[in-house]
Amino acid sequence: MLAIKIQEHARKLRDVRGESALAEAAQKAQSYEKQGNIENARTWRRIAAALRQMQGPHVS
Repeated sequence: MLAIKIQEHARKLRDVRGESALAEAAQKAQSYEKQGNIENARTWRRIAAALRQMQGPHVS
């Protein structure tokens, strides 16, 4: 999946799921890995990474 599509999907997921979007993306990636679907797992890992970038740096 192209990087722009990854960003779009991450943005849409965040809009719909809010703060649980990252957990959902990670869960989907893990589920696909267990099924042996490495390509979809990789895509969901990229979506999770995009979601982490959208969060920005953590402030302490």
